[in-house]
Amino acid sequence: MEFQQADFIVHDFQFASGQILPELKLHYRTLGSPAYDQDGQISNAVLMLHGTTGSGEQFTQPETANFLFQPGQPLDATKFFVILPDAIGHGGTSKPSNGLRTQFPRYTYDDIVEAQYLLVTEGLKITRLRLLLGTSMGGMQTWVWGERYPDLMRAIMPIACFPERVKGRNLLWRRMLINIIEEDSGYQDGNYRKQPANLGIAWSLFNLMVDSPLHLQEAFADVAAADATVMQTFETGLKGQDANDVIYEFDASHDYNPSVDLETIKAPLFVVNFADDGLNAAELGIIEKSIKRVPHGRAVLVPMGPKTRGHQTLRVAEVWAQYVREILEETEEKPVTAKASHV
Repeated sequence: MEFQQADFIVHDFQFASGQILPELKLHYRTLGSPAYDQDGQISNAVLMLHGTTGSGEQFTQPETANFLFQPGQPLDATKFFVILPDAIGHGGTSKPSNGLRTQFPRYTYDDIVEAQYLLVTEGLKITRLRLLLGTSMGGMQTWVWGERYPDLMRAIMPIACFPERVKGRNLLWRRMLINIIEEDSGYQDGNYRKQPANLGIAWSLFNLMVDSPLHLQEAFADVAAADATVMQTFETGLKGQDANDVIYEFDASHDYNPSVDLETIKAPLFVVNFADDGLNAAELGIIEKSIKRVPHGRAVLVPMGPKTRGHQTLRVAEVWAQYVREILEETEEKPVTAKASHV
């Protein structure tokens, strides 16, 4: 599969805070080619939104791509035009570590969605999406999309997320992660010369929270294996992440709360969650209550199994690809049959 990469520049982008960035670079990948309807509009565009700390590259990995984009799979790249943007603050899109550090505007999910909208409508000239799909943070943003631009998509699929403000354990660990980094003396209010050591600890916390108890139970049966993984994860965080970027990424959810306007979502919506996902605990009953308010909404809870990985099951498309096929089949536009005239 050949993923094409490109950038779209938005000039004088205004954030919800009122701050303005003279030049916002939006990096994105595409797979497949556009198809056009009788009105000359792109008809096969699929927008896929990634999770916190990730990028559109997440969907290019074999455990995802092989079960979605190969011939015969739900998002067969010979039939669909797939768009994988990097969110503000992530991947190749503008972010604090590009030079502004803590002078970079504090962004929210609303800002990320607005930038994605500009990429889709102004950059790619798409007037309607065939499918909007997101995982984790990206899934949370699909709810925002559905409320803000209700006529812009034919189907919505949020994966591994809740349509309500972040609170409880999910809020607590996010604030702990931020605090761990900021309290490191090497952080220096964001003006560090090298990555503060606590970034490695924060990254270890992140990896622990997104895994599943069953997988961890099977993977770490002795102290040596656990210690080796702790050190490896610590070093991976220091080498692969930037402290300011991580703080901004986790802080961006602070005002997320689509629960107020769920009734305004028009497109058929199919939310997929995982029973062993500790970040979006099924026992809270949030989806059951929320989905009743979505006019054309339904939900599925995937049971824990040998292939699930807690929250990170979002990367194992083999587990949930069947639901992508279902929502596409359910929202397929039926050809109009001309009625016979009677003389």
